[in-house]
Amino acid sequence: MTTFSEPADENTSNERQSTVYDFSMLSLNGEETDLEQFKGSVVLFVNTASKCGFTSQYRELQELYETYAGRGFTILGFPSADFGGQEFDADDEIAEFCERNFGVTFPMFSRISVRGEEQHPLFALLTNTPNPDIEGDIRWNFEKFLIDQQGNLIRRFGSRTTPMSPEMTGSIEALLQE
Repeated sequence: MTTFSEPADENTSNERQSTVYDFSMLSLNGEETDLEQFKGSVVLFVNTASKCGFTSQYRELQELYETYAGRGFTILGFPSADFGGQEFDADDEIAEFCERNFGVTFPMFSRISVRGEEQHPLFALLTNTPNPDIEGDIRWNFEKFLIDQQGNLIRRFGSRTTPMSPEMTGSIEALLQE
């Protein structure tokens, strides 16, 4: 079990956050969302993109959400255009695309940067926290960070790991049984 450390770059935020629950994010519909409301749940953080070869993973993400949401699990989607500009510019376009094409009902947030000089402090925290799977910067769209009920990073899955894979569902099942 890995606990979060503070972001490595002091310039990413005026205030230092030490857990994912210390952040407040803007949803796709413009509402400020305090991530502390997800404390006590198993949470999958995903950087998403609407025009990517992995975009079809939205379908399995929605299936994963529907399968486990009633047991204390949620998915938080964070659109990003960091990889080849594969995301719409406007949040309303992103929301419409996700709903129309994949029926997405899990929480989605305003487009942010997940790597580089403009990296959002939340993703600086996620990518700088040691874990047993992948270290360092996000390599592409649809990387996934699995957080336990106490806010610890348990697993990090690459883009090629599909949401309904046995590796993913097994990890979620194990956390939900704790």
